[in-house]
Amino acid sequence: MSAKILVVDDDPAIRDILVRILQRENYTPITATNGLEALDKVLHESPDLILLDVTMPILDGFEVCKRLKDNERTALIPVTMLTGLDDREHRRRGVEVGADDFLTKPIEQSLLRARLRSQLRIKRLTDQLDRTESVIFMLALAVEAKDAYTEGHLRRLSSYSEQLAQAANLDHHQVKAARLGGLLHDIGKISIDDAILGKPSQLTEEEYNHIKRHPEEGARIVAPMRFASEVGPIIRHHHERWDGSGYPDGLRGEDIPMGARIVAIVDAYDAMMTDRPYRKSLGLEETLCRLRAGRGHEWDPDLLDLFIRLIEEGRLIEPDITDSRSQQERHL
Repeated sequence: MSAKILVVDDDPAIRDILVRILQRENYTPITATNGLEALDKVLHESPDLILLDVTMPILDGFEVCKRLKDNERTALIPVTMLTGLDDREHRRRGVEVGADDFLTKPIEQSLLRARLRSQLRIKRLTDQLDRTESVIFMLALAVEAKDAYTEGHLRRLSSYSEQLAQAANLDHHQVKAARLGGLLHDIGKISIDDAILGKPSQLTEEEYNHIKRHPEEGARIVAPMRFASEVGPIIRHHHERWDGSGYPDGLRGEDIPMGARIVAIVDAYDAMMTDRPYRKSLGLEETLCRLRAGRGHEWDPDLLDLFIRLIEEGRLIEPDITDSRSQQERHL
């Protein structure tokens, strides 16, 4: 299928020229005459690339680009802004709102064709990554589905991790990494034998060592993801301990990535609060007692104190896990 390109310009003459060029190159053009119409077309048409004029009525190109880049659903669509000749201020503002490329008017056709090919090549690679990531997220759900005792565990950990990261005043990227880390932290268990995962009795040393490989396996599985550099360390290190006695690398204290420290706390909390094959839920009082006992030994003391305050003050919101699979997919 030919690439779908949205042309946004209030000047009909320029729109017509661009549409003819795109048709000659076998692209499928879509048009919008102003910023609001453009945002609506993006949602309904899902273009592969946007040619966006800077100066338009109702909503200018800068605001349109900013809204697109701030929305996770549309942030990866390449936006090429159409600017006046040598207009440095427009370019500066375009960079600030996340524009991917710039073309100056009047537009040189050979340059336009080259830029389109380049941006669409990047978009195809991004789409391939998106498909890879979708498979990885479905693998994470498959791990959860292997064990009826952990139904909703990933949804809860994703939510708890996000809430604790926000309470710790982490920035937007760290909060997102914590959320995804909570969702994907145990994806490495896809390689663990079901009989070991669901064993109702104590594990042998060999079985335990087998399970201890799952953080490294998980980090390897998510390596193709765009945000692997942020999420991979959370997955690899969520079983490290504050005193250095954890695995796989024996990291201690603040050497443990912040997101991994967050996931470690909420993972322990959720495990103690839910039924498992080898025991019933410990209940809130015993869970908090055990968390406090591990303060500064297993878990970051400051983060643990903050998490317990969220619980005791009734500020920790437990997500609704009804239809958890579809909710997790929407959560992404």
